[in-house]
Amino acid sequence: MTNKTATASSGIVLDETVKLSLVDVCEACRIDAESIFEMVNEGIVDPEGSEPMSWQFNTTALRRLQTALHLQRDLGVNLPGAALALDLLEELEALRRRLI
Repeated sequence: MTNKTATASSGIVLDETVKLSLVDVCEACRIDAESIFEMVNEGIVDPEGSEPMSWQFNTTALRRLQTALHLQRDLGVNLPGAALALDLLEELEALRRRLI
């Protein structure tokens, strides 16, 4: 008899209609609001709302922020590079969907 080890992974499934506040996004990404401001200024995400404290982010924005953070941390990519990489990844995904 073999000894099998089961591993569990956990994650949060977010509905695309969910709106997150600036505080929610800071907590989810484990970064401060200043970092979010920099990413917004760089065009990585475009929150809804006119003032930072009224900003609302959808789950697509959250995923973009998390991916940008991974690019920075894991590959040393700066914010302009992360913004470009995210745009190119989205374009690639759109092209792949067209081929199917």
